[in-house]
Amino acid sequence: MQQRNWSAFEEFAKTHGDSLIRLSYALCGDRGRAEDAVQEALTRLYLRWGRIDDPLPYARRCVVNATHDEWRRVSRLWQRESDAAARQSELPAALEDLVSDRDRLLVALRSLPFGQRAIIVLRYWHQLSEPETAQVLGISVGTVKSQASRAMTRLRELLQDDLSPALYGTSPAGQEYRT
Repeated sequence: MQQRNWSAFEEFAKTHGDSLIRLSYALCGDRGRAEDAVQEALTRLYLRWGRIDDPLPYARRCVVNATHDEWRRVSRLWQRESDAAARQSELPAALEDLVSDRDRLLVALRSLPFGQRAIIVLRYWHQLSEPETAQVLGISVGTVKSQASRAMTRLRELLQDDLSPALYGTSPAGQEYRT
């Protein structure tokens, strides 16, 4: 790779690396595995750097694929999660509630099939449009819409008793709003 192309690749990795790690982490729940998946994705991107017009969607797709490859190998929940849940937290009550809400949301999200989980993470956490999500996953926009709808229905069922400020909030005037 020429020096100029290497500089562009290096800049791309610095600019988008953290976002790609967050994407993978949201899919797998393990920081180490997320970093490994992003490393694999950046390696694949590097090998094709000069031939790709828009590298970000390609990198996202590589991250989703690398994370999915790892996820398929894992057949049980990580022991670390249950250990952390068993320990008592020393966080202030409000922060503890927020962390607890986020954890319940992540557990519910991980109960979804991988494809639906990937769509929800890309659409709502990474705020990609339906066409961008479809491009990253290599599926149609209609599939993104239908799977997102099914996934949201399932998440609502799972979190029915747990709806809280993580999904709903209250304005300073006391009116409820949806986030």
